[in-house]
Amino acid sequence: MQTDDYPRIASVTPRLRVVASTGSTNADAVAAAAADPVGWPHLSVLLTADQRSGRGRLDRSWSAPAGTALAVSVLVRVPRIPAERRGWVPLVAGAAMTRAVGAQLRGFGHSVGLKWPNDVLVDGGKICGILAEVVAGEPDAVVIGSGINTRMRAEDLPVPTATSFAALGREVDEDRLIADYLVALDEQLSALARGAAGASGVRGEVEALCLTLGSDVRVSMPSGEVLLGRAQRLDDEGRLVVASGAEEIAVSAGDVVHVRPDAASRP
Repeated sequence: MQTDDYPRIASVTPRLRVVASTGSTNADAVAAAAADPVGWPHLSVLLTADQRSGRGRLDRSWSAPAGTALAVSVLVRVPRIPAERRGWVPLVAGAAMTRAVGAQLRGFGHSVGLKWPNDVLVDGGKICGILAEVVAGEPDAVVIGSGINTRMRAEDLPVPTATSFAALGREVDEDRLIADYLVALDEQLSALARGAAGASGVRGEVEALCLTLGSDVRVSMPSGEVLLGRAQRLDDEGRLVVASGAEEIAVSAGDVVHVRPDAASRP
């Protein structure tokens, strides 16, 4: 892999760094952005097809056989987005990647959608996970890491709920996929800078793609508690509002599982 292999991405980003392998693209991008803020402008990209020690939400480890998944970290600088709107940044990333994945599969009859906050699902299986991290000492700089299952065979998928382009029998144009993602991501971040999520259209964009809304869910909270209920809507900060009994609870972080209606009431 080298930069020349990705002309579309190179035309969108001010800086593209492609590495043969690394422990974590997010860790590398966070460190690089902190050490050289000028050299890592908005929409800079670090990419590899061999990530050895990736990290997902709730500190889960993430890895894949070399060449079977694409790990991409994008640095975004968001000084024009007020603090109260920044909870939407990971959701915007998920929506942008959902659009990009959907473009790759258009016309093949697959269902592509977003599981709150930012997992991309195809036919109900997870094809991409996303993790956003603020750069230490630079609150206006956020690194958004994505792990996309590209050439992973069905037998190599880590869990039964995962999928990949290869497992779906589809080829993926990695260059176009990430370029489409970057364009959509930048457009939605710009919209968020112009106005609140509702007025700017960001909420509508995310909600239109979000399969979680209207679903019965089981949410494993960072505290260890489990919340059961129906996902109702997204609030002004991008939190998932879950109706549980007579209560409505706004969830800012948690591991969401879509469950069948007859299972939602069981512990």
